[in-house]
Amino acid sequence: MDSGIGLLAAAAALRELRPDADLVLSCDPDGMPWGPRTPADVTEHALAVARAAAAQRPDALIVACNTASVHALEAIRAELEPGIPVIGTVPAIKPAASADGPIAIWATPATTGSAYQRGLIRDFAAEADVTEVPCPGLADAIERADEPAIAAAVAAAAALTPPGIRALVLGCTHYELVADLVRAALGDPDGLVLHGSAQAVAVQALRRAEPGAEAGRDGGSLLVLGSGRVQALPDAALAYREGRLLAELLPAASPVH
Repeated sequence: MDSGIGLLAAAAALRELRPDADLVLSCDPDGMPWGPRTPADVTEHALAVARAAAAQRPDALIVACNTASVHALEAIRAELEPGIPVIGTVPAIKPAASADGPIAIWATPATTGSAYQRGLIRDFAAEADVTEVPCPGLADAIERADEPAIAAAVAAAAALTPPGIRALVLGCTHYELVADLVRAALGDPDGLVLHGSAQAVAVQALRRAEPGAEAGRDGGSLLVLGSGRVQALPDAALAYREGRLLAELLPAASPVH
């Protein structure tokens, strides 16, 4: 679940790890973006999206959104667990800090400098040289698959990123969809490692999932929910490798719009 297509990265990671899995993508086109909302509003919308997903009786639910994980994770867990394991998304600051060298964290303006992010830096990267880089407009541009706006936002963030960083944390799930563009904008330096969250949360979801359908069957399916309604996979999703991978799960007659 996410406000929009930021969930594609985690869903695609699940698809690659378990090609037989049935996937439900639950997003909120009526209420997005969540970033400018108050914490209470984010929680209300995230709970509604989580309930729509929970109605499909999943084996696990990934909150594939940093904003929702900050503000609504406890409320979602309180409502759905222990029946449905709920996995939140945390910026990968801890693994980034495990290597030597300076670190940059790209995140939304609301997350950059927040008590939440500063707490993660204090807990896991206190000894590291960390630069927090706000990325205004980048998530929205990715959501629209607006290539000029994506390029401009990535270039602006790259200009704020000190040279010589060894690790870059992608602190918004949307950013993982354009990781190659981010690396190119930084000059593709040798030894730079980009740290996203999709693979880790996918592994955690599979670890915690209830033993539902047996592994090994063919296929897998995809159901897309938009503000609780069954909908097609958005056109913008197909601009990204992850979206195209998931589109393979749709029946031949299913529209994409």
